[in-house]
Amino acid sequence: MPFSNIFRKKKSKTAQPNLYENLPQNDQKSLISSSPETSKPKLVFHAQLAHGSPTVKIEGFSNVRELYSKLADAFQISVIQIIFCTLNTHKCDMDRLLGGQIGLDDFIFVHIKGEKKVVTVEKSEAALGLTITDNGAGYAFVKRIRTDSVVDKIGGINVGDHIESIDDVTMVGNRHFQVAKLLKEIPLNTIFKISLVNSQKGFDQIAPWSRKDGTSLQQHRNRKVNSSTSVQ
Repeated sequence: MPFSNIFRKKKSKTAQPNLYENLPQNDQKSLISSSPETSKPKLVFHAQLAHGSPTVKIEGFSNVRELYSKLADAFQISVIQIIFCTLNTHKCDMDRLLGGQIGLDDFIFVHIKGEKKVVTVEKSEAALGLTITDNGAGYAFVKRIRTDSVVDKIGGINVGDHIESIDDVTMVGNRHFQVAKLLKEIPLNTIFKISLVNSQKGFDQIAPWSRKDGTSLQQHRNRKVNSSTSVQ
């Protein structure tokens, strides 16, 4: 996985397991079960659905798929409903994506599937103007749309939209670079269809979640830009 650790690695005994560890799943489970960290108290995070919900507590995850599974169970939804998560904002803010590291006092907002739509695109230029990323669990979605690009002029495609299929070829399970490669390989002047699913819209106003004070809640968030994107 191209993601960095959800917790910054430290030499102290409080270091946490890597959420996006690039290991086979069986090896991950073996590594975690044999670690002395499992005997220590689990960290607890708070989460809401981005369009509004009660707050839930999430704990006991060590990778992104486990996190999504925990979130789905807590909100009593199917895990395939989750498109992506943002930190500390319910808005569809691509600068706040959960994709780098999470701080101990970060609040998770879960963006789930909304309405489906189909957009017809004519590839009049080599580059469509899309920046694509994925959630690490099989869903690629639109991260940026370049101003005055082909997609920008067409309309109908928005930041945060999950790319479900291209000309009836499913994109579910593909990484961002695989989706970008397919779009790049479409011949110039070809007309094709993209099936998308937008994220349910959040409230315009949500009462801010108060952070706790004190050195016991030090942040370990890495503020580097998420590198797991492809441009097309």
